[in-house]
Amino acid sequence: MKYQLKINDSTYYFGQNDRTQTLFEHLYPLPHGMAYNNYLIKDEKNVLLDTVDVKFSERFFSQLDSALDGEPLHYLIVQHMEPDHSGSIGLLLRRHPEVTLVGNKKTKTMLEGYGVCTDKFMEVDEKTPLNIGSRELQFVFAPMVHWPEVMFTYDAKEKTLFSADAFGAFGAIDGGFWDEQHDLATYMPEAHRYYTNIVGKYGSFVQRTLDKALKLDIEVIAPIHGVVWRKHIPEVLELYRQMATYEAEPGVVVIYGSMYGNTEELAEEIGRSLGAHGVNRVVLHHMGYSSASQVISDVFRYKGVIIGSPTYNNGVWPNVQDVLYQLAERNIPDRLYSVFGSGTWNPNTIKPLEEWAEARKWTKVADPIKLSQAPSAEDKATAWELGRVMAEAVLK
Repeated sequence: MKYQLKINDSTYYFGQNDRTQTLFEHLYPLPHGMAYNNYLIKDEKNVLLDTVDVKFSERFFSQLDSALDGEPLHYLIVQHMEPDHSGSIGLLLRRHPEVTLVGNKKTKTMLEGYGVCTDKFMEVDEKTPLNIGSRELQFVFAPMVHWPEVMFTYDAKEKTLFSADAFGAFGAIDGGFWDEQHDLATYMPEAHRYYTNIVGKYGSFVQRTLDKALKLDIEVIAPIHGVVWRKHIPEVLELYRQMATYEAEPGVVVIYGSMYGNTEELAEEIGRSLGAHGVNRVVLHHMGYSSASQVISDVFRYKGVIIGSPTYNNGVWPNVQDVLYQLAERNIPDRLYSVFGSGTWNPNTIKPLEEWAEARKWTKVADPIKLSQAPSAEDKATAWELGRVMAEAVLK
């Protein structure tokens, strides 16, 4: 049977689902697997947008061959060089020696670094469209969204923006690939987690790219991960605006570690106080169990951050230290913070936790709590007051 999945009359959708992959980039949990997309535009000249990880190459080439139906492949537009999208380029050139690679100057350098022959390479820029017959394809450079060579491709005839990694999400695609075929209540949090973990460091670059892309007449956004957007484009654009500007909701993330339950007792008291004082969005993350990936997503989302740690080897508990390292890489600004710490004979985490937050230029809203041994009634009252003060600050 000939391959049939299309996003319009002239553009095929090729999708590969990996339901066995548990970590993306061996870092980020994938409870629902991962989807990898690419696209073929058929016109007088046939154009493929990106390839796939080499482990999906056999399935991908079967789809491509069926859609081409014996016709030549004229161009491969390389929008993004990460190997989960470029890994099959070498195999493609063996099967289709007639193809011309299309990319920018940085693309060519990376291709050569990965050992791909660039004898037939067309360098493009934003002012040089690619004529393929009944349409011209326009390029929108998107540096650091999230690699320096990234570019989008715009098909004005079909009003479709092929957006590389932008507007993607974690998770395999169950059933149809259109956005309206999925529950946004469960899908959008994974789109949020994907952006904040993969692209989140580069908010200013995302803002500039959005400014350029939104000048186009767009009816479809086709990313290389996740669903294809057509009905809910306003919602995903607004999500990206919020994330790229680091806009925060009135909620609080409590990040803590606890070995024997004493630090956790303070975390629970703080969390209950936040709720009692009107904060409806409170998330507690015990770093012995929570993933850093979810913490990063939540700190992007909420205005307040409270960090607690027991003393370990005269410093911060390692799992808390690790998530702080990952958060620091994202350069998240303008958060409200407080800290708490514990230790049996030498509680020694308040200073490094506060120094970490001050390096982010976050705003301190409550005095720290230093706990020795088990929490007393007075310690719990102090934790309750910390929650009250933070609640008042985030709800202003």
